[in-house]
Amino acid sequence: MYIHQRKEWPNFHWDQAKLADRLAEVRHQQGRLLGRMEALGFGLREEATLQTLTQEVVKTSEIEGQTLGTQQVRSSLARRLGIDIGAAPPMDRNVEGMVEIMLDATRNYDAPLTEERLFGWQAALFPTGRSGMRSLTVGGWRTEASDPMQVVSGPYGREKVHYEAPAHDRLKNEMARFIKWLNAPPETDLVIKSALAHFWFVTIHPFDDGNGRIARAIADLMLAQSEQSSQRFYSMSAQIQRERHEYYNVLESCQKGTLDITPWLAWFLNCLKHAIAASEETLGVVLIKARFWEAHAGESFNDRQRTLLNRLLDGFTGKLTSSKWAKLAKCSQDTALRDISDLLNRQVLAKDEAGGRSTSYQLRLR
Repeated sequence: MYIHQRKEWPNFHWDQAKLADRLAEVRHQQGRLLGRMEALGFGLREEATLQTLTQEVVKTSEIEGQTLGTQQVRSSLARRLGIDIGAAPPMDRNVEGMVEIMLDATRNYDAPLTEERLFGWQAALFPTGRSGMRSLTVGGWRTEASDPMQVVSGPYGREKVHYEAPAHDRLKNEMARFIKWLNAPPETDLVIKSALAHFWFVTIHPFDDGNGRIARAIADLMLAQSEQSSQRFYSMSAQIQRERHEYYNVLESCQKGTLDITPWLAWFLNCLKHAIAASEETLGVVLIKARFWEAHAGESFNDRQRTLLNRLLDGFTGKLTSSKWAKLAKCSQDTALRDISDLLNRQVLAKDEAGGRSTSYQLRLR
């Protein structure tokens, strides 16, 4: 029996005593992180938000098997946040849709979550009305054509059914009840409400596709409410991606269990704890970047140099050669070499040990 087939559905309950210490620890972590970020000033907080939301958009899509270009995501977010990061790569409509959802969820966290808003989110994920070769119902709940809506794995002919969602004719009432509960004043801690919202939505599975990404966006919206901040400094999706095996296991176990969802809430709180701890790495990147530009305040850099230096500061993958510089900066090889030589002379860049045609360069961090 699936959880939504039980007569007491959706009267969830949990063991508050088992969760109390975890919840207190997570709340303490949230407060410490927000306090540290507040001390950094608005500019650095926006940079940290850009780093975090880039991670969130990339990883929430990766969980569903979709790969989005990190630089495209970062550029799309930066444009909307009003942050100048130099030349923008061509935009992908899949990137734009996920970015719009994430910004709407976090920037407008106090706005009611309505049916129309959810329809808009799902339509943004599938601008062509298709998922690969499959035609979808977009901007509306799934229909009879989607029944049974199952989560399956395994090769064709030997599929394993992990979960089957409520039938399409229950969705209108199910979602009306969910939306009313979500918008009502909280009767429990908002972090717990975030975890519950994620589980409840993905259990109803109201759309033909995109349910996981939208469930995680709803959870982010509720976490933003819990902090009363539109700026995000940790990525739950990045942590879920790291713990995705446990994520799917606990979801399946609870969806086939009773209305006691203590195991799901305990897992969610632990995942959130790990996500906040992992934010130290993001914060470290932002602080290194800030110190670098403070150290070179007043120095003149051309647009190509500034763009490539920021790419290095943001965590450039692989080795930076003059050829890569020319390609990324859209300039000639001679121009790339002049830009690099100038930065070497000013001790902004340093040559790696290997020479010749494989010469590569790295930042000098003071």
